[in-house]
Amino acid sequence: MQKESAGARFWQALEDERPLQVVGTINAYSALLAGEAGFRAIYLSGAGVANASFGLPDLAMTTLNDVCEDVRRISYASDLPLLVDADTGWGSAFMIGRTIRELIRAGAAGCHIEDQVAAKRCGHRPGKALVEAGEMVDRIKAAVDGRTDDRFAIMARTDAHAVEGQQAALDRAAQYVEAGADMIFAEALTTLDEYRQFTAAIDVPVLANMTEFGKTPLFTTDELGEAGVAMALYPLSAFRAMSAAAMHVYRTLRSKGTQEPAVERMQTRAELYDVLGYHEYEEKLDELFAESGLAKK
Repeated sequence: MQKESAGARFWQALEDERPLQVVGTINAYSALLAGEAGFRAIYLSGAGVANASFGLPDLAMTTLNDVCEDVRRISYASDLPLLVDADTGWGSAFMIGRTIRELIRAGAAGCHIEDQVAAKRCGHRPGKALVEAGEMVDRIKAAVDGRTDDRFAIMARTDAHAVEGQQAALDRAAQYVEAGADMIFAEALTTLDEYRQFTAAIDVPVLANMTEFGKTPLFTTDELGEAGVAMALYPLSAFRAMSAAAMHVYRTLRSKGTQEPAVERMQTRAELYDVLGYHEYEEKLDELFAESGLAKK
């Protein structure tokens, strides 16, 4: 029996949970932890790739190949459907089509493409600049045309709210849906009423980005659900917490000469092994090589 595609699993998750919580996972192990916590869908942020994999700011300095490498690692480790940040698509029509095909091949369930200029910025920072709506429509058409799995979700992100205002964002979103976008990512909205306007006007699922320290308040899933929002995204929540914990350990080691004061905040070896299924791997080694004695060496 053929395995259901990643895209199909994403749509099923959206049926099973509203709003669907889509949690950021910067690497394969984070994806395993998200699964242990019970999430139904995960996310690879462009900022996550730039920050965590390359030590760079999210300023259009990573490529399709960079992102696909992290997608492959995550999708190999986890069956949770993975939504991917595809920035502006990394090129014009043919390149955007290739982007979609490569993401599908790497194991992604869907991606979002945005209407910023190629030299993009974080959606919650000043100085953003947009392409004309017609150019973004062409991006969406190229993405749809490049799709080799009809269930792969193509999401259009609009950053227009912060640049041109709410009505312009609504108008753009309507054009993107007409061009074939399956979903809308309404970036940097500031009130629940603004989300209500989107969900009332747009007849496809709408995503709300609950990134910390940005322009959007950290609404609860109940609040977002009442506003008609279909997906709540937490792109870098765990990464920020992990980074703060790591800095605490580094500073403790440096100042105390031992990690002992920080051990209580660490995941134990047993907990790590449980997530990885370590003992099952050992048992397989014993089963395969018991007669030769290699498993003991």
